[in-house]
Amino acid sequence: MTLVLSPAPRGSSWPRPPKALPAARLGEPPAGARVTVAGLVLVRQRPGTAKGVIFVTLEDETGTANVVVWAQVYERFRRAVIAGRLLRVTGRLQREAGVVHVVADVIEDLSGLLDRLLDPGFRPDGVRAGDQP
Repeated sequence: MTLVLSPAPRGSSWPRPPKALPAARLGEPPAGARVTVAGLVLVRQRPGTAKGVIFVTLEDETGTANVVVWAQVYERFRRAVIAGRLLRVTGRLQREAGVVHVVADVIEDLSGLLDRLLDPGFRPDGVRAGDQP
């Protein structure tokens, strides 16, 4: 799989995940909308009472996104779910009792982008993902 980065603002070398909705804007699309979110993995939970469902919490600089991974999707993207440090998730937006979740259809491991932060020539540009259109 080849990763294509979205253009960095102002000629920056900052590694940007390809287009994703910032967590702070998850309240905007209607329930059932197909959305993409990206962020660092904060938590992975697989409660014994959840019948194989995994709950993942992602964080970008605007907030957190709750992701629901059903067993069937987990089997397709097992490696990314288990080992990914930076994930991009595409799925359907779900709202229940005031809580917003993204029910995952596709999970991509973008952890390789984090390694670019170790590049000796890396210089942060001060632009945040939430500043993207």
